[in-house]
Amino acid sequence: MIKTAETYHVPVLLNESIEGLNIHPNGIYVDVTFGGGGHSCEILSRLKEGCSLYSFDQDADAELNISKMGLSNDQTDRFTFVRSNFRYLKNWMRYYNIDHIDGLLADLGVSSHHFDDETRGFSFRFDAPLDMRMNKRAGRTAADILNEEDEEKLANILYLYGEIKQSRRIASAIVKARAQLVFKSTNELLTIVEPFFSHAREKKEMAKMFQALRIEVNHEMDALREMLLAATDLLSPGGRLSVITYHSLEDRMVKNIMKSGNIEGKVKQDFYGKRETPFKLINNKVITASNAEQEQNPRSRSAKLRIAEKKAND
Repeated sequence: MIKTAETYHVPVLLNESIEGLNIHPNGIYVDVTFGGGGHSCEILSRLKEGCSLYSFDQDADAELNISKMGLSNDQTDRFTFVRSNFRYLKNWMRYYNIDHIDGLLADLGVSSHHFDDETRGFSFRFDAPLDMRMNKRAGRTAADILNEEDEEKLANILYLYGEIKQSRRIASAIVKARAQLVFKSTNELLTIVEPFFSHAREKKEMAKMFQALRIEVNHEMDALREMLLAATDLLSPGGRLSVITYHSLEDRMVKNIMKSGNIEGKVKQDFYGKRETPFKLINNKVITASNAEQEQNPRSRSAKLRIAEKKAND
């Protein structure tokens, strides 16, 4: 069933993230996580003639939401949808002859649509093919990873991306199980891993495991790294970076780029000991969803918003 834009994904921290962009009426902006179009719609509502918005999403399902946005003719003229992974941000901006942008927004959470789609394998709630690809046109599936990677690599994926303490034991069980079966469905995976999780924490641990596989399938950390570095180069002086993260690995990378200008967080100092970084932090403390938003949208509970502004060249 095709979801409407409203049910596809409820935008998280909508007002806070858009206000953080400090939108100029004639600016050039990028929403690298289009999803249901909620953030893009709000940005477009604040843009005037001569400005533009480029919105990225690699999922064909997201592209279907454009027709549900109710854009006016003027807004349509200012809007460009880019069917691509945001890791190729710089290439696409070059394609559109854009040298600099005035702001970039990223809501790194997986759309509600993906968790609720019974056919994509993103959730352990449904028996579905172990796919988990955001872009269904290319790349390896979760099943490919479970069936092909060696035990050490599987353990590392589960530990690094899911912080699963029993990652080595689970990886060993997966390798032993595939001597008798080829993993194809989520239920086949659950049958093997359920004994390792206590009943009290079963759902949380399952969610972390599926998160780990999804991150590996979609190369999410590599894509985020490339996008953040590209955004740092593309932003004009005074341009804003507004990023919503949902787990510690994402948040660490965003915090590092904003505080030091690099993914590793290596602080560079000038001759006088002053920290060298291309950004000025707009919020020193992360912004989180209000109690009211968390009640209305439980998936906002783990969201963290960081905002930074590109400094003028010295």
